[in-house]
Amino acid sequence: MAKLSPNEFINQVRAEARKVIWPTRAETTSTAIFVGIMMLLLAVFFLGIDSLFGMIVRWLLSLA
Repeated sequence: MAKLSPNEFINQVRAEARKVIWPTRAETTSTAIFVGIMMLLLAVFFLGIDSLFGMIVRWLLSLA
């Protein structure tokens, strides 16, 4: 692979950066809201699973 001069490298980086399609403000907002909702749902789900396993372990330990 041939080495690039710093100027060529910077020009290639700029050319690639121009190809990037950035999300709109509305897309970013809706994605952030979706991530927040999913985070809350998963937190509640794992809290329930953890509580269930905790109860099972306490019950098993009470038998011993």
